[in-house]
Amino acid sequence: MTYEDAVAWLYAQSRAGGPRGLSRVQAVLERLGHPEERFRALHVVGTNGKGSVVAFLEATLAAAGVGYGATTSPHLIDFRERIRTQWGLIPPEEVVGFVEWARKQTFPERIAFFDHSVALAFDHFARKEVELAVVEAGVGGLLDATRVLPRVALVVLTNVGEDHLEVLGGSLEAVACDKAGAIRPGVPVVTAAEGVALEIVRRIAREKGAPLHVLSEGNSLFDLPSQPSLSGTFQRINARLAAAAARLLGIREAAIAQGITQARHPGRMQRVEWRGLELILDGAHNPPAARALVQELSGYHLVYGAFPRKDYRQVLEILLPKARSVRYTSAGAGALDALTLEAVHGAPFFEDPLQALEDARAARKGKEPVLVTGSLYLVGEFLKRLGGH
Repeated sequence: MTYEDAVAWLYAQSRAGGPRGLSRVQAVLERLGHPEERFRALHVVGTNGKGSVVAFLEATLAAAGVGYGATTSPHLIDFRERIRTQWGLIPPEEVVGFVEWARKQTFPERIAFFDHSVALAFDHFARKEVELAVVEAGVGGLLDATRVLPRVALVVLTNVGEDHLEVLGGSLEAVACDKAGAIRPGVPVVTAAEGVALEIVRRIAREKGAPLHVLSEGNSLFDLPSQPSLSGTFQRINARLAAAAARLLGIREAAIAQGITQARHPGRMQRVEWRGLELILDGAHNPPAARALVQELSGYHLVYGAFPRKDYRQVLEILLPKARSVRYTSAGAGALDALTLEAVHGAPFFEDPLQALEDARAARKGKEPVLVTGSLYLVGEFLKRLGGH
């Protein structure tokens, strides 16, 4: 089996409409000998900013000399980006070995792609004997596969916003309850949640006896020791959450400062030059992310692609006012098509993302950048076509 065959098999796995829950990943981990019990973890949940917080913490742990593992999702170009340690990305042969093993197993329930990915990550971390794993949740907190982690040292709940409403209960309050389900008894929590979501987080933290640290001005726990390497005002919030988490873990201040300035997280306000054109690549796929993005820009030519499960109409309402021109494109298999997108706004649709860029380059006047957004899958496709990160 080749690495490409193994990844294709993983993509083909689904829970076939079964309910969300932990039983599937628990079954795989039990068969693997419970690798998740062999390392401590820092669990990162929330609507937006999870991957950036992981990136800041990953760089901080590297600067501190801590043996670490890290998971994020989705990946941009290569599946292996999802699973990494201080030694780099998980080796292709380990992915192949896991898939060859998994194909021989029989379970009562169908094991989904994300369940397999989580189990593979935890098994890899155990093999590498990492001291601490920084683990990004997938969807929600209470029933997400990453909730199985038994040795959680700290929870970061970045924020709560309008995303995955159809999966997490249909309201902001329901989303907050689900994400706050990642809070463990007695385990410290760091958050930038606000409003009604923060009220729910406070209640659940209090019920579980979990110390809660809320981002606020004047709270020295959240001080930034250095300028964040990632662009955007919103990244300062993510960096402050990471700094607070690192301090609670006992990481020395010099390592925190170094990590904040050295973190890398492609596809988030990433600026790329292509044939004399300035591109801004950002995976904003929900209304809170779109609002944070447009606050950073005065104007742009928009290239947009997304998936129907996202609230694309509201996202476009946020993006369109600053757009000098608009082009739609496909974000991949199952993405929104020309008929749907052109009905929202009378702009041309290009099946090939690079054709959309070429059209924007030919029609562009002035120096405004081209903003590519709507989906991290779309950003990943652009990066792949443009030659990588």
